Amino acid sequence: MRKPPTYWTKAKKILSKRDKVIARLILNYRDGSLITRNDVFFSLCKSIIGQQISVAAANSVFLKFKKKCNGKINPKIVNKLSTSSLKSCGLSRQKTKGIKELAKKILIKEFNPNLIKNMNDEEAIEYLSKLRQIGRWSAEMILLFTFNRSNIWPLQDIGLLRAISNNYKKKYFPPKKFLKKLYKKFSPYCSVATWYLWRSIDDEPIQY
Repeated sequence: MRKPPTYWTKAKKILSKRDKVIARLILNYRDGSLITRNDVFFSLCKSIIGQQISVAAANSVFLKFKKKCNGKINPKIVNKLSTSSLKSCGLSRQKTKGIKELAKKILIKEFNPNLIKNMNDEEAIEYLSKLRQIGRWSAEMILLFTFNRSNIWPLQDIGLLRAISNNYKKKYFPPKKFLKKLYKKFSPYCSVATWYLWRSIDDEPIQY
């Protein structure tokens, strides 16, 4: 079993004192934590595949994609796959282009994931967003799930916004002023608050 991020235990204690809703969620979901994967290419591919489709559909496409890669999702293998082979997994033309281009950029060292370690969150989001098919939401998911960043507050995520509406008895879409207030309250552990809010609407912990 993978260990939780180093900041997790401290963050739970601090957030429990600051916010009654998060304190309740932490008590309700004691059995887990954010699971991170130290594989940027894998996570970026999964993020691209999951864009604008349901979780079930994304999982189905991803399993087919993984099978095409013979279980080994890395730039060399993906770069060798034909466009038609990738499309047969259920990938759109744009997603196929995005994944192929990502593999190539890593292989020719035009994109270097190791540089992200020395960037702050906004610098990293800007760097990741230069990739085809990667916008702010996808970049934030990578920082949260791959780089263990503690203070990601992904306000383009529909699930998070719905969870905030449900738990804080706010209309959907929650007021921007309220979202900003929560960000200040949860910082520097917005990632932890986000994970617990996600859990409140989904029994299965989200992974990328």
